[in-house]
Order: sequence, then C-alpha cells, then structure tokens
Amino acid sequence: MKILIVGSGGREHALAWKIAQSPRAEKVYCAPGNGGTRLVAENVPLSETDIAGLADFAEREKIGLTVVGPEIPLTMGIADEFERRKLRIFGPSKKAAEIEASKVFAKQFMERHRIPTGRFKVADNFDQAKKILASGEFGFPVVLKADGLAAGKGVVVCPTQKKAEDTVGEMLVQKKFGPAGRRIVIEEFLRGREVSFIVISDGMRAQPLVTAKDHKAAYDGDKGPNTGGMGAVSPSPLMTEKLFNDVMTTVIAPAVTRLLEEGRKFKGVLYAGLMITEEGPRVLEFNARFGDPETQPQMLRLESDLVELLTAAVEEDVLRNDVRWSAKPSGCVVVVSGGYPVHYEKGKIVSGLAEAVPGVTVFHAGTKFENDTYVTTGGRVLGVCASEENLAETMGKIYDACGRIYFEAMHYRRDIGAVKEERT
Repeated sequence: MKILIVGSGGREHALAWKIAQSPRAEKVYCAPGNGGTRLVAENVPLSETDIAGLADFAEREKIGLTVVGPEIPLTMGIADEFERRKLRIFGPSKKAAEIEASKVFAKQFMERHRIPTGRFKVADNFDQAKKILASGEFGFPVVLKADGLAAGKGVVVCPTQKKAEDTVGEMLVQKKFGPAGRRIVIEEFLRGREVSFIVISDGMRAQPLVTAKDHKAAYDGDKGPNTGGMGAVSPSPLMTEKLFNDVMTTVIAPAVTRLLEEGRKFKGVLYAGLMITEEGPRVLEFNARFGDPETQPQMLRLESDLVELLTAAVEEDVLRNDVRWSAKPSGCVVVVSGGYPVHYEKGKIVSGLAEAVPGVTVFHAGTKFENDTYVTTGGRVLGVCASEENLAETMGKIYDACGRIYFEAMHYRRDIGAVKEERT
C-alpha cells in the first residue's frame, strides 16, 4: 500500500527509513519531509498543518495508511478529519491528544485517576500564582509550566521566589507564550532520573516499545538550556524488569483505560516522560506522538515490520503480532546549529555526509537539498545513529562519524550516553 508520513524532522526520517523496508510499503511519501527523507520517500510540498490539503492528497493518491509524526497536526484534529473521510490514519483524535496539548488537563487527569505525578496547582492570573508561590507549599526550586504547546520552551525550573515571580510575569502578564500561557501549572520539583517510556496503543491495549533515555540539556554535563533533545540511547540504563512492570501497571494501563472511559479513545503513540524518584516513577508529562530523538535509536533496534505494528493499532488489535527487538544497544547524537535552542542561523552548507562510517545511519532533521548539496534549515540538523554490541562501541562509531561532518558553527554534545542526568 501507499503510505504517507506527516512531518519534517529526524523522527519522520527514521519512520520513513523503517517503513520503506516493509514489504507492505508500495510507495512512501513525506509531507513536507526534508533533505534526507528524499532518499527513502517522495517529498510532498504540503505543510504538516494543512489538514485539508493532506486529506485531499491522501484521497487523490489512494493512501492506505497515514502516519503522523508531530504533535501540532494531531492537536489540530488531523486524525478526526481523516477518519471523517474514511482514510486510515495512525494518530490520536484531537480529544485524545489533549493529554499533550494541555498540561492542566494532563495533571488534572492524573489526579482524578491516581496516576503518580508531582503535586501541583493551577493559576490563570499573576496575583493567584504569586499567592501560591508565597505560601511555601512547593518550596524552591519550583517548576512552572505553560498550559499549552510552547515548542518545548514552556517549562521553567525556578530556583528562587524572585525567578519564579519573574517567570510568572512573563507567562501570564507579558504573554510570552501567547495563548499557550493563558494558564500555568505550578508544580513541585521532582528529584531523580529521567526515563522515556513509549507505547503504541489501539485505544484499549498497549504495546510497549523498547525504552530510551533522552538528553535535553544543550551542553555537556547536562548544562545549559533545555532543547528538543540533543541525543538518546536505548535501552535506558535505568530500566529494570520491576520498574518496567510498575510503569505499565501504574501509568500506562490506567492512562489508556481512563482516556477510553472519558470518551477520548487513544489510538496512537502514548509517551510518558517519567522521573524515577526514591518513591517510584512519577509522570512529568504525557506526549501523544513518537519521541524525537528517541525514535531514531528505537527504529535501529526494531526487527519487526513497523507497518504491521501500526496497522494493528489502527485496526484495534495491537497485541496480535509479536514485536521483535535487537538486543544490541543503540544511540543517537543530534548535531545542531550554533546557538540552538535560542538564536541560530540557517542556510549553512553541510559537508562530510559522504564520508560514511560503516554501521552508522544519519537521519536528517533540519536540512534541504538544493544545488546538489545539503543546507541547514533548522536548529536540530542531523541525528547520527548506530547500534553495536555494547554502548561504548556504539557511541564510538557515532562520534567518529560526527567528527567527519561539518557546517559553520555546528555543535553537538560529546557525552551522550555517559552522564547521569538529574533534573525535572
């Protein structure tokens, strides 16, 4: 069948790369795709937010399955529009995707259903927020979160009351995040270590993917601002069989079941960002889509047919097939534009991609191909990935390949897989 992938990042390149390997994939399209997706799919010049245009394209080309990568089209209702037109799509409805679109909804949902998470309060004006901060209920540091989607920048850890009040002013008075910051969550700072726990749900059951660990801070040693992700390894070094079972029992199963009971049947990828505390796992956030960059190392380890797995979820029988994974670890180092995630330049020529290192796969995130060369178009530019017998060999190969790539002011962390992050 023909398959359409919606999105333009490294996650979408990894999905296209894996889907193209399926015997069921007659032809793969990416909308809009990037410079790298053109190697495994046909790029279609449609924005990921052009819901009607994407649905028209799927009807015209008789697309058998559409796979949505980013959160914005999901929260806009792309799945609802496709299903209205009887087009098969992998991704949750707009109502189900609210688990990511609204942090207030997610926290209140977890509170209602006793899914373990940090203590919190909701505020929609400056005076109310200031009173909560002054009460001492949460102490410092404290975490402030804009309610809506804020391009990964809506979460701020505030070490002091002054920083917290300044941040509240930016969000609720200065409207730094626009409509996304109309309400904020004030939340306790959780200490521990992070795990990305990602499953595929058919609305009633869940098929777990292999675990991964994301590195969000911009610089080595977990320093600098949070980004969309500077790299990832799989499996997570924190995951044990007991912890895995605890998460499935206390987080994933109740989330899927209670969403169904609330009329928000969740068919798609449910991503739980967890903090492993001394008291056990606590949910930091839910996402309604594949991780980025976690998808890249996960796809390297997936030995089963991804199309079969996604189709089974759409057909509400996600557990019908065994899903096979390589026992070898995998890793991904994200090469970014200098200054990311704050200010960075685009249009830099990328060289060194032809100097292939055996066993290394490079997924493009922010590139375009023009005049026979690759040019940067975003903050995260490339995901350099490998999977070897052990993590040391894996990361050695990746860093060998990173050293051969060049564009002006490029930057990447040199300690992915090696640091023990502690953050909220």
